[in-house]
Amino acid sequence: MHEHSNNIHMKKLIVFPFLFLFCLTISAQQNNPENQKEFTIDECVNAFSAEKAKKTKVGYQYYFADADFVDGRTLKLSVVGPHLSTHAPHRHAMDEFYFILEGTAEVYLDGETRVIKPNTSFYCPPESEHGIRNVGDTELKYLVIKKEK
Repeated sequence: MHEHSNNIHMKKLIVFPFLFLFCLTISAQQNNPENQKEFTIDECVNAFSAEKAKKTKVGYQYYFADADFVDGRTLKLSVVGPHLSTHAPHRHAMDEFYFILEGTAEVYLDGETRVIKPNTSFYCPPESEHGIRNVGDTELKYLVIKKEK
C-alpha cells in the first residue's frame, strides 16, 4: 500500500510541473492585450471523466484542453492497449510533445527508435516523421501537447 501511494505521489510530482508549464503558456496568452478572453477557475480546471473520453480502435483519448480552448493548443491523454499503436509514423507541420505516464513506449523519429518508460518526454519537431507505439504488456498512457490551429 505504501509503495502504491508513493507511485501516485511521484506521478503527481512529475505531471503537475508538466501541466503547470501548459498553464503558464495560457497565462502568458491571457496577458497579451490582443487576447481579450478571460478565464474562470471552472474553465481552467478539467478533471478526467471516463464518460467524456473518446474511444479509439486501440484504447481511448481525453482532451484536457481542445483546440478551441486557447489558440489551437491542445493537451490530450492517450491510452493505447498492449502491443498496439494509434497509427503508423507520420508527418505534419506542427510540433508535438509526448510525456509518458504509464507503460512502455517505442518512439520513432526520422528512422530511429528508442524504448522509453514513464516520466520521459519525447519531442517531435515540425515535419519530422514520428510515431509512438505500446511495446509493453499493459496499457500505455501518455500526454500530448501540440498546437492544432
